[in-house]
Amino acid sequence: MRCREVDELWDDVRGDCAASLKDAVTHHLRACPPCQEIYEEYEGIAYSLETLPAPEPSCDLARRVVEHIAAIRQKDRSIPIILTSVDAPIGKLYVGFKENRIAYIGVDSGEPFDEVCERISVRLRRPVVAGEAPAWLRETMEQFFHTWRVDDGKVDIEDLTPFEQAALRAAAEIPPGEVRSYAWVASKIGRPRAARAVGQVMARNPLPLLFPCHRVVDSAGDLHNYGYGLELKARLLKMEGYAPKA
Repeated sequence: MRCREVDELWDDVRGDCAASLKDAVTHHLRACPPCQEIYEEYEGIAYSLETLPAPEPSCDLARRVVEHIAAIRQKDRSIPIILTSVDAPIGKLYVGFKENRIAYIGVDSGEPFDEVCERISVRLRRPVVAGEAPAWLRETMEQFFHTWRVDDGKVDIEDLTPFEQAALRAAAEIPPGEVRSYAWVASKIGRPRAARAVGQVMARNPLPLLFPCHRVVDSAGDLHNYGYGLELKARLLKMEGYAPKA
């Protein structure tokens, strides 16, 4: 079987095609890494779609959909993310909070403040404004760098997709000073073939450190990638007590 458009492969495997065709396509995917990688992305999307509630039957469904979209947009605009900065053992951090929970963390790399705000606003679909760091936020961050853990009630990932939330929560289960693979995270959330999609979630993680994507490595145990560079990833793991196997 030659490589085809992955959406055709997807239809063949997920649809009602003949068993012989489904077996042939499955065999091809197992032997073709490029098709398999893209197919796993489809799996991640399917997972997110499957978690959506089924709409109630309605003769006026179009109007209700429009109203629902409008309500979501209004909700996104209603509560801004307040962006501040705090000093940490690894340098200056930008920390964004929403009411009494942290929704964003980023290492200050010298990027103009306005550009940081714009990037966060696009990623989380909320307005971002400057503000001062409240006492609870400073205490939370100070405690984190002593325990390498954070109370779940102090973080906010509700603006992310269910798939993203599941992957990040799985990463948070990795003990400090230890690492797990992207495949481990994928299996943990019940999507064993979505390791590549998990990697994309970690790359776009709006709350690194608190949801420790630095503890996620490739299948060979190599550090692989990190948004703030492999040097910082290695430094964080060393601070946690991680000792790479020789």
